[in-house]
Amino acid sequence: MLYLRSRNSLTMLRMKFIEKWWNPLIGLILPHYCPVCGKRLYDNEQAICESCLKKLPRTMYHVWDDNPMVKEFWGKFPVEKATTWFFYTHGSPYAHMIHLFKYHGRKRLAFALGQLMASEIQPSGFFEGINCIVPVPLHKDKEKSRGYNQSEWIAYGIATTTGLNVVNDAVERTKPTMTQTKKSARERFENTKGVFVAKEKDALTGKHVLLVDDVMTTSATLTACADALREVDGIRFSLLTLALSSQ
Repeated sequence: MLYLRSRNSLTMLRMKFIEKWWNPLIGLILPHYCPVCGKRLYDNEQAICESCLKKLPRTMYHVWDDNPMVKEFWGKFPVEKATTWFFYTHGSPYAHMIHLFKYHGRKRLAFALGQLMASEIQPSGFFEGINCIVPVPLHKDKEKSRGYNQSEWIAYGIATTTGLNVVNDAVERTKPTMTQTKKSARERFENTKGVFVAKEKDALTGKHVLLVDDVMTTSATLTACADALREVDGIRFSLLTLALSSQ
């Protein structure tokens, strides 16, 4: 547990340094552009331009009890709270934004979007009572080839806004899975069955954890991740994703 806290503290300090000093310096040399519309970002704009942020197809589920995301998990495992920031439609400019941080190395975009999402959701009280954040892990081979886990970087963005601790090694993805993109809901559940294993159980005993992922298409991945962690004594779950796919 000491190792997890130390690793997390060093990462958070690095993120704060990047946000305060490095990003503005790089912005002077290499201007930032909106990943949605391509326009140059002003100094007061974070991650995406104000116009695209205003048009973001938000779900507003965080102010809605028993919202459709909560209902998606009824009968699968107990969920205290669940929400997602915006609706993901394949081929939309906002889908391109997701692809940039998922497949093209833009991990700091994932971090900034995590910050923006958390800052909008936080006033609703959604994060109250939650003890820590657990990002859904990638298999070690995929993380090595990609260079990072995008859900972990979203989690770091949420953490800098909320002050919650990120527990990176709570669960491990032990089996590689084929891409879920063209699979049916049933195939997705089969593809993720038994791929996660709980680690560092003592660190999560009695904790209310927030599982974080990038895009939810079906409930398969989050359910499989929660199933692995349900053996932890007294654990409780809430869920947060950046986007919800319309499939």
